[in-house]
Amino acid sequence: MTVNDRVHAAVLVTPHGERRRRRRARERVASAVVTTTRQADHAARQARRDDERNERRATRLLPAAGEPGQAALRMPGRFRIPKHQDTSATWDHAYPFLAEGGLGPEGVFVGQDLYSGSSFVYDPWVLYQRGLITAPNVVLAGIVGAGKSALAKSLYTRSLPFRRRVYVPGDPKGEHTAVARAVGGRAIELGPGLPNRLNPLDAGHRPSEILDERWAAEVTARRRDLVGALTETVLDRPLTPLEHTAVDVALAAAVRTATVPVLPMVVDRLLHPDRADDVDHRLAEDGRLPGHALRQLVAGDLAGMFDGPSTVSFDPSLPMLSLDLSRVSQNPTALSVLMTCSSAWMESALLDPDGGQRWVIYDEAWRLMQHPALLRRMDAHWRLARHYGIANMLIFHKLTDLENVGDAGSANRALATSLLANAETRIIYRQETDQLGATAAALGLSRTEQALLPTLGVGQGLWRIRDRAFVCQHQLHPEELSLFDTSSRARSSPRASERTLPSADSASSRLQSR
Repeated sequence: MTVNDRVHAAVLVTPHGERRRRRRARERVASAVVTTTRQADHAARQARRDDERNERRATRLLPAAGEPGQAALRMPGRFRIPKHQDTSATWDHAYPFLAEGGLGPEGVFVGQDLYSGSSFVYDPWVLYQRGLITAPNVVLAGIVGAGKSALAKSLYTRSLPFRRRVYVPGDPKGEHTAVARAVGGRAIELGPGLPNRLNPLDAGHRPSEILDERWAAEVTARRRDLVGALTETVLDRPLTPLEHTAVDVALAAAVRTATVPVLPMVVDRLLHPDRADDVDHRLAEDGRLPGHALRQLVAGDLAGMFDGPSTVSFDPSLPMLSLDLSRVSQNPTALSVLMTCSSAWMESALLDPDGGQRWVIYDEAWRLMQHPALLRRMDAHWRLARHYGIANMLIFHKLTDLENVGDAGSANRALATSLLANAETRIIYRQETDQLGATAAALGLSRTEQALLPTLGVGQGLWRIRDRAFVCQHQLHPEELSLFDTSSRARSSPRASERTLPSADSASSRLQSR
């Protein structure tokens, strides 16, 4: 190779070697950066491990055998729980060591939640304000002697300090009379031979801030509905259009005669209409059957109760008002008529938006729902409960009582079923085994809840509040127990005058046994 050849080779080789040296230099710098980063991360992880180790060493743990010392509740060995294996379907709605949180502390104390051991508190208005329920109505069912009546009485009496009032539009057995008098309210006893008399055509309690024209229209509509309902109840059938006209004309004529009409005036105008109203001379014939039907309230077995001006007045300021219908409890027609008249007499106060929050108790509801007029009135009250601040409570023995209302597919059966649908609080006390299937189907109970019902003791109930379930033991004060006791007649001696109320000690022992 010549000198010129070496010069040309140097020119061609030198740039390539320079690029390689630069590339290696960059690789060494990158490797150094990666090494430095790894070392920093390793140092940080080591520091965290050292901190955690030091924290564990500084933490004092309870020994497996328990704390040392006398009476330290030490155990001889580790606490072991036997393993339990099951399918995911069984554990779908359960998890160990968890309990229902309850409904909160606001409301009326009821008793003890048997699953969580905490106090059980319930108030329909509070739950409605919190959005947990959409309707404040309550359905309460249980066999005789299960304690459902005592629960209803304690719920509404314990609500009185919260400025709630209680209305019982019809008490077929007179169970709420003593309670009403004990809390400073009033119990009006109605029946043949008693001095109390109610005029169902009274204008009633007038709500505040209502115009005269609107009030007159409401009173007229209420009187027309009442007279029609009474007539249908006695006739046991709906009125025909001609009979409706005759009743409306007779009622209008009675109102023209007196500012506050009474039923005898309406009966007289039905049987003997005014000539000015009887243009085609057919009113007497059209109103003959309604007139004779209403005459039973004036001159029949219900004479003296609704055939004159009222001897008692409705006082909305009283904490409790009950209408005792025990004198006519054995007469279904008389009981229905009394309930229709009494509910209409109280309706103006019930539908007062400024009347505050009120309990309306329908005891022995299976009797009331047999009459279409009463059933329609109850349904209207339940649908308007939220607007008027009313919490209706329907009390009966078993849910299959709803199946005895009207024929299958009838309007009355639909109304009775809607009462249950419009109550998101369902309290079920002990049921007989033959009622479990129907009860579970009506309320959508699970198999566990269905199997629980026949095992419930006295005062124990399954509370279904919307989609939540509780098992509560109702607790009574000894004075409440003596006042609410409905089984005293069965246990009393033949000489009723010598019967005494249970003492506080005996009542307390009975409560503990429950």
